[in-house]
Amino acid sequence: ILCIYLVTISGNLSTIILIRISSQLHHPMYFFLSHLAFADIGYSSSVTPNMLVNFLVERNSISYFGCAIQIGSAAFFGAIECFLLAAMAYDRFMAICSPLLYSTKMSTQVCVQLLVVAYLSGLFNAFAFTICVYSLVFCGPNQVNHFFCDFAPLVELSCSYINIPAVVPSFIAGSIIVFTVFVIAVSYIYILITILKMRSPEGRHKAFSTCTSHLTAVTLYYGTITFIYVMPKSYYSTDQNKVVSVLYMVVIPMLNPLIYSLRNNEIKGALKRELARKIFS
Repeated sequence: ILCIYLVTISGNLSTIILIRISSQLHHPMYFFLSHLAFADIGYSSSVTPNMLVNFLVERNSISYFGCAIQIGSAAFFGAIECFLLAAMAYDRFMAICSPLLYSTKMSTQVCVQLLVVAYLSGLFNAFAFTICVYSLVFCGPNQVNHFFCDFAPLVELSCSYINIPAVVPSFIAGSIIVFTVFVIAVSYIYILITILKMRSPEGRHKAFSTCTSHLTAVTLYYGTITFIYVMPKSYYSTDQNKVVSVLYMVVIPMLNPLIYSLRNNEIKGALKRELARKIFS
C-alpha cells in the first residue's frame, strides 16, 4: 500500500508539473487532466495515510471528527473526479465533432467555468455527507466494518432515525454519477457517429486514439463506483465491498497517470523534450 501511495503521489505530481511547464500541453484536455491528477492525489490521501497507520498499531481507531473529515474529503474529491471526466469527454466531443468551433467552445473562460462547477459540486457533495454524518447518533458498538469511514457502514451502526440522513447523500452522489455518465455517454455516442462517417482509416484511427486513455480511465472509475453505489447489496458481500473500495480509492489514482502517459503520444513526446532539455542544458 505504501508503494502504491508513493507511486500515486509521484506520478500525479509529475503529470501536473509536466503539463504546467510544457507549452505543447497547454490545451483544455491537459488543463482538465492536471486537475484530475490533483483530485487523484486528494482522493487517495483521504484514506491511504490513515490506513498505513492502522497497519502499524494494534488498536485501530479514529475520532468522530476525523471520521467526518475523511468521508467529507473522499466525497469532495470523488465528485470532482466525476465532473472532470465528464468535462474531458465534452472536450473530446468538441474536438472531434466540431473542430472549427473548438477554440471558441473550449476557450479559457469556458474551461474555468467547467472547473468551477466541478469544485462547487465537490463542496456541495462533501457538505451533504458531512452534515448527515453529524446527524447520526451512535449508542452501541462503534466498530466500523471497513478500512475507512465509508457512509454505509456508519449508517448501519447508527441507532437514530436514519431515513433522511441515509437517503440524502445517496441521492446527491447518485445524481452526480447519473448526470456525469449521461454527459460522457452522449459525448461518445456523437464521437462514434462522427468517426464512423470519416472516410480515411488514418483519420478514424487518429480520432479514436485521442479518446482511448480517457475511455480507459472512465471505464475503470465508473465500473468500480457503480459496483459499490448502484448495484443491489444482495449481489456482493462486505468483504467484496472492501476490495472494490481499495481499487477505486487507492489503486485507480495510481493508474490514471500511467494510463495517460503510456497511451498518449503528446505526453510522452513532451516528457522526452523536457528531459532532453534538462540533460543538455
